[in-house]
Amino acid sequence: MKKILFAVATFVAFSACAQDISLVAPSKSRGSDIMQTFARRQSVREYSDKDLSQQDLSDLLWATMGQNRDNGKLTAPSCQNKQEIRLLVFTKDGVSEYLPASHSLQKLVDGDYRALVADRQDFAKTAPVSLVMVADMDKFGKTDERAMMMVAVDAGIVSENACVAAAGLGLATVPRASMDAEGIRKLLGFGDSQIFIMNNPVGYPAN
Repeated sequence: MKKILFAVATFVAFSACAQDISLVAPSKSRGSDIMQTFARRQSVREYSDKDLSQQDLSDLLWATMGQNRDNGKLTAPSCQNKQEIRLLVFTKDGVSEYLPASHSLQKLVDGDYRALVADRQDFAKTAPVSLVMVADMDKFGKTDERAMMMVAVDAGIVSENACVAAAGLGLATVPRASMDAEGIRKLLGFGDSQIFIMNNPVGYPAN
């Protein structure tokens, strides 16, 4: 009975945190020329502690994995259009999931858990935003060797979108695989079917 009550209390607490946060509309006319963007693309591990503006966060998320067509397809292609990659957003205020269809954030938990994404690399804790790419194998529908390879490819595409978007928008980032995946899994109540693959700390350049 105690276990049941604890589970119910945990669910209620988690549900209380879950809320949709609207984002400002992405500006699709800003950013640098594509060739200049690729010329600027680099891995950066030092960030200003300044929070991203609402517009920069909106544009970053839309470019990374936003819906760019009326048929529901995204800026990031995926195997057979499975769209199995879930994009988590860690800030000092909490952890949210980006919802491409509504271009909004769904708050999952309150609190600063960026250290879980940084793990043993302290530089990543200083980024105001950390994006985490999670492969939802329930959504993909298979877990064989080929499936695991394809979800890794899909996560890499999302991460590269974040890298290119950051370069074009004047932001700084670096793609990473290190993180405390089990700590994040426990925090969010995710199961074994959700696989943490990559992350991108993002901020304004330190200099």
